[in-house]
Amino acid sequence: MSVPTEATLELDDIQRGVLSPRPTPYAATYLVFRIEDRAQGRELMRRLSAVVTSAADPLSPLGDTWVSAAVTFWGLQALGVPRASLDTFAWEFRQGMAARARALGDVGGSSPETWETPLGTADTHVVITAVAPDPQRLEAAVDNARPAYDRLPGITAAWRQDCYALPTETEHFGYRDGVSHPAVEGSGIPGSNELEVPLKAGEFILGCPDEIGGVLTPQPTVLGRNGSYAVFRKLHQRVAEFRRYLRDNSTDPQDEELIAAKIMGRWRSGAPLALAPEHDAPALGADPHHRNAFLYERDDPAGFITPGGCHIRRANPRDSAVAGEVRLHRMIRRGAVYGPPLPDGVMADDGTDRGLMFAFIGAHLGRQFEFVQSEWMNDGVFFGADHVKDPVTGSHDGDAGYTIPRRPLRRRLASLPRFVVTRGGEYCFLPSLSALRWLGEPHD
Repeated sequence: MSVPTEATLELDDIQRGVLSPRPTPYAATYLVFRIEDRAQGRELMRRLSAVVTSAADPLSPLGDTWVSAAVTFWGLQALGVPRASLDTFAWEFRQGMAARARALGDVGGSSPETWETPLGTADTHVVITAVAPDPQRLEAAVDNARPAYDRLPGITAAWRQDCYALPTETEHFGYRDGVSHPAVEGSGIPGSNELEVPLKAGEFILGCPDEIGGVLTPQPTVLGRNGSYAVFRKLHQRVAEFRRYLRDNSTDPQDEELIAAKIMGRWRSGAPLALAPEHDAPALGADPHHRNAFLYERDDPAGFITPGGCHIRRANPRDSAVAGEVRLHRMIRRGAVYGPPLPDGVMADDGTDRGLMFAFIGAHLGRQFEFVQSEWMNDGVFFGADHVKDPVTGSHDGDAGYTIPRRPLRRRLASLPRFVVTRGGEYCFLPSLSALRWLGEPHD
């Protein structure tokens, strides 16, 4: 839809956490705060403007270490942002994630009533995220940010989640994580798929033209420009149940790995079925320059190699003929593991909380995150499969199985339980550095 251009971004005003892919390996932490005093909340914003890392210099002395700050709708209210300004933000953001639960598939055991306190409530105001290549540099980043919020009366720490890379650099289901990242015009950061034309900056940066030529900017301009929206979700993974499902639906260990690949669209090494259809290719899976260089429509339109219903083809159909223009629904996605791994071979749940902190970055909450979640992940109509849900993250209730296209007969697996349960989350606004300073001033 877009033609490549020489886009110019004000990188020194954009938070680095908007555009930079997560380092590998990594350590990360999420900190949630509640603002109980408006003046102290503004002081917090002023201090954060001096701590948050900009996107101007990815090769800074800090290396792959940065601090980001996000504010919820409730946080903007607590800071005294005028109603006329609040009304210019995306309506999904103004409602909050809990109010959007049914559309997102957060029902039953994932419903907001079960979420960790205070996630999904009006007591979640500010989210500070720190990311680094290792725990030592992460702690240094947190220490650097601590003066921004420490000993501020009226600012209360409400929730924390520490994350890290497993020794295998996989997530808890065993798949290599963090293998895909879109290119954004003007960012200077290459995408992971050389076959994908860089996306217009306005798909991710507010105040810039997007794929259809539109420009979204919450008002006043100093507040909205160079910002973005962020979604964070804590997702508990039922690892033992996932392992049992693979075992019970396979004939031998080799077949089990094939089923795991057909469900995800990649072998657990990270090698895509599109490039390694018969056997795993660990060297390919570890190669960031080649493991994403593929499309679907020319070589596999019917999904005999990479099933249309598998996780990665749903999340990014690439050039597939699907309902919805794919480039309008691209997202920057990041996952960070939390909780200890379940030991290899264990098939019984040990009661430990483990999973992923999922983050989405984009300028269009509705047509990016919510569209993909509701229409592509929790429905199958877009690729002609009725209401079949994503096999890995879908909101299953045991009433539908998974079909693997195959000649001469397709392979039908047993009914899918819910492998991923939402523990909480929120929609956030990632202000520019100048907007953080603006939020530090009175605007009642």
